[in-house]
Formats: sequence, C-alpha cells, structure tokens
Amino acid sequence: MTDDSLRPDQDFDRFLAEGRFMLQRSRSSRRYVFPPRVAEPGTGARDLEWVEASGDATVHSCTIVAQKPPALGYSVALVDLAEGPRMMTRLQGIPPRLAQIGERVRARILSEGGVPLLVFEPAEGT
Repeated sequence: MTDDSLRPDQDFDRFLAEGRFMLQRSRSSRRYVFPPRVAEPGTGARDLEWVEASGDATVHSCTIVAQKPPALGYSVALVDLAEGPRMMTRLQGIPPRLAQIGERVRARILSEGGVPLLVFEPAEGT
C-alpha cells in the first residue's frame, strides 16, 4: 500500500496535467527543492509546500540528441531555475545548434501522447 503524500513526483505530474508548473519550497529555510521529494536535502526538513514556479530559467549546459533522418534532432539542457534548483529539460523553439549557454528561457507545458511535458523555449526579449 502506498501513501500518496509520500509520492511528490505524482503531485508534480498532476500539476503539469493541470497546466501548472509547481515547485516545492521548505517553509523553514525558504529554499526551493527539485526534483520533488519528501524532505529537503541537507536539513531533512519535511515542511515542504508546493508553490507556483516563475517559469524563468537560464541554460546551464546543453547537448544535441541526434536522430535518424528524416527525424530532426533536439536539444536537451540543464537549466538553472530562477528559484535556484537546476533541472534537465528539452529546449523547444531553439534550433539545436543555436542553443547557447547563458540563454534566458521560459517554461512551457506541452502534451505528448496525452502526457504533460515541461519544456523551455526562448524567453521573450532575448
């Protein structure tokens, strides 16, 4: 038997399905946590709450995932969220060879095969 309160990854997926990008934050330290978990790394505090993410991030590193033609390759990146955590994601709307470290990007939720997917695309004004 599984306690749903101990499955924050499922909560994260449910929020995405609702069109919301949410992060966990410790009430005591005010630090953001990703990936979702039951306790804050380092302190073990179990006072995590879900809060709306800004959606703003900066590309930390990226690589191209090549595919057999005629499929096009795509970029996978580590992005630093404005709230602090770093996450792996796919870049959308940026040609793979043009993705730049330090580029400002913005979160967007897509649906692929009925499954919500968090990707990042160029931020407006960049």
